[in-house]
Amino acid sequence: MVLGLLFISVLLFDDKPYMIVCTAIIALTTIPLFARFELKKIESKEIVLLAVLAAIAAISRVPFAPLPSVQPTTFVIIVSAMVLGPEAGFIIGATAAIVSNIFLGQGPWTPWQMYAWGMAGLVAGMLRHTRFMNNKYGLSIYGFAVGFLFGWFMNLWFILGFLGDFTWATFVSAYIASFYFDLAHALSNVFFLFLFSTTWMHILKRFQRKYAILT
Repeated sequence: MVLGLLFISVLLFDDKPYMIVCTAIIALTTIPLFARFELKKIESKEIVLLAVLAAIAAISRVPFAPLPSVQPTTFVIIVSAMVLGPEAGFIIGATAAIVSNIFLGQGPWTPWQMYAWGMAGLVAGMLRHTRFMNNKYGLSIYGFAVGFLFGWFMNLWFILGFLGDFTWATFVSAYIASFYFDLAHALSNVFFLFLFSTTWMHILKRFQRKYAILT
């Protein structure tokens, strides 16, 4: 998979070595997380639950496509990670990106989205036992921050891939232009997390206890 991503990067960005380097870094930091999960002893019922949650996160993005950056995908990833842990959060986030792009369009931006959503789930899972994350307000603040961080990370892909030579003017212009979309993502995260996180987490915890999944 790493070699495949590098090969595609070389074909697409043969005149932009920094894009090849960035893609390589993403691949090299992502593959160990997938490998660690793959090597764990995991039952079929756990795989099914992760697949279902990843599918929900992916498909929930499609109906909201006409509304730029407004979607519940990040919400599903965060609440799943809060219950099932960081590794599950990463797998769900990364899988949701690649599956949803089957409907919305695959491209060289897909690995970046996989990484960004995977990291959103990973960090949420790592912080799930903190006092800050165990209330609606802290969870909403995290969702708001993730909305902007996701957009800022994807801005790097846009700048390095399409705007040619890097200058501070293009850098600032790209981030100013994306502000509305990042704000829409952040506010939609807050909306879904504040209204629905308690119910979703309660349902997931019941599944986890009843079937002893990823305990």
